[in-house]
Amino acid sequence: MVNARTYPLWRDLAMREDLPKEALKTVIGALCAPTTTPYGFDAQADRWREEDLKAALPALLARTSAKRLRGQLLVHADEKTLAALAADGTVTAADVPAILRHRRAWAGLISALARHPGQVEAAIALLPRLFDHEVEQVVRDWDPDRYTRTKDAAPTPPVPPELFDAVLEACLTPLAAYLLHPEPEEGWEAASAFSKDWSLELGGHSGWAMLARCPDRWAELAAHPVLGAAVQHLLLDQAEIHAAEEARTHGAGYPPGEEDPTGTLPAAQPAPALSEDLLLACLPALCLPELAELPNPQVTARRTLHHIARRVDNNPRLADLAAEQLHAAADAAVVRGRLLRLSEKQANDYEFDGRVRRLAEDLALLSANPDHLAGACAQLAALDPPAVVSPAPIRTQIRVVDDSLPADHDRPARLLERHSEHRRAETLAALAANPHTPHAAVTDVLGVLHPAELAWIAEKIDGPDWFLKAAAAVPAPEDEDDGVLRLLSDDELALHPDPAAVLQSWLDSPAIDENLSRSEVYRALVKSRHHTLEHLRQIPADEVLTRHEPEITLEILLEHCGRSTDRWAALAAAMTFEYDEAKITFGELLDSLDGKPTEAQAS
Repeated sequence: MVNARTYPLWRDLAMREDLPKEALKTVIGALCAPTTTPYGFDAQADRWREEDLKAALPALLARTSAKRLRGQLLVHADEKTLAALAADGTVTAADVPAILRHRRAWAGLISALARHPGQVEAAIALLPRLFDHEVEQVVRDWDPDRYTRTKDAAPTPPVPPELFDAVLEACLTPLAAYLLHPEPEEGWEAASAFSKDWSLELGGHSGWAMLARCPDRWAELAAHPVLGAAVQHLLLDQAEIHAAEEARTHGAGYPPGEEDPTGTLPAAQPAPALSEDLLLACLPALCLPELAELPNPQVTARRTLHHIARRVDNNPRLADLAAEQLHAAADAAVVRGRLLRLSEKQANDYEFDGRVRRLAEDLALLSANPDHLAGACAQLAALDPPAVVSPAPIRTQIRVVDDSLPADHDRPARLLERHSEHRRAETLAALAANPHTPHAAVTDVLGVLHPAELAWIAEKIDGPDWFLKAAAAVPAPEDEDDGVLRLLSDDELALHPDPAAVLQSWLDSPAIDENLSRSEVYRALVKSRHHTLEHLRQIPADEVLTRHEPEITLEILLEHCGRSTDRWAALAAAMTFEYDEAKITFGELLDSLDGKPTEAQAS
């Protein structure tokens, strides 16, 4: 048992150059033995021992060649220390078996070993021991001191080409293997419908991160007999996005350090990342042929079509270079997935409208089939119209964008955009821009649009003349109502002969059927001094009890429950049993306190 107070002595002995070789075993044993006392293990003293051992470790390893003694020392070093010792050559490939007996291989160790030419092959042999997401770190963290290195320090040697190639191949291989057998993961069929609607993201970050480091080799790699398909998919998905991000990082096209300081000059467009020849080389992967026979085509065909559309968005030249291929892929996806058979919208399907719009946008970009484009128009027409609400005026109007006119924020087109409810009209404009879309199918949709959607088209769309003229020709409502539910201030309501009737009209408006608008209507009604208990009884209990003006609720509950112990107990029971999940109205909650049934639900 070594006295804890002698550890500094053993540390200093270990670091002496004139320490006899015969003393090494004793010194290493003293610094490696756990700290104990006559009363048991001493945790604090053992931490001091570990610190002294860490300080002496480089000197001890430099002087110790015996495998057993080196193994005894290596087990006490952490990953950062081992990587640093491997980088300076103190720890070598011969020490790897001893290290791996006590810990798993990590990227930093492989990078450090490969710094030395004679150990590159040994480092490459360790790559299969890493998880897939760790392999790219071997190259990414090649220079761990890149942010802290001083100007006078020696530069880090470049990554050995054979190591780079091995990491590149290891990062691309998982995607190449998946493309050969693109089966869903185990348990996918048991997943929820939301989880099944995956986005067909091909490959992780690692494959693209390695490709981005060698753009001069893209043409060669795209033609690789084994990895070529994986490279083509990654280039189509990532190359132009990466180029745009680089341009934004470097001042939207200006060289580093020469960005426009005023921000007034037009941003230079970055050159395409993929040449035309390279785009042509990637065409075999463009329409995701490997995924054509995936199960559950109602989902996979839709997502495949959207993935192809994203590629054309990223690489607009593909629309001309591969027009026939894109048209055929769009037709095949629609037929196989039965994408134009519009099912009924389920109550909890919050992605329904988005799926319909996304399909229409994808077909507008990819399809040349008039029947399919007309079907997409019909699906848009079947969507619920937007609910456009103009908030009650407030003392301080918060503006995101400066308005040229005082009432600009109240324009139907502006109100429509406030909750992104202009997307149906935007999608219809995209369909109208496709020359293969039947005009009659578009004008049929124009006839069912909300007046605010028509106003938005007139203000925002620079589309075909026939489309804009057809939108302008849609008859206005006889009462010249622009379709906006305008919430009035209390002062404006006071001028009305029947303010309560106006508040009731808000509750009867279709606006409360829209998730984005109903809370706005409820908030204005609850805050109004003209509301009555009958108005409040029609509002969901959760809105009244927890979200708006709790003082009003307190008065109502005090009056309703009064001195009735049973009512107060019933209130406590109702509010602790997930009353907000039941979606009952405030009136139904009050009735339940007297034992009345609450079968109806809030609209």
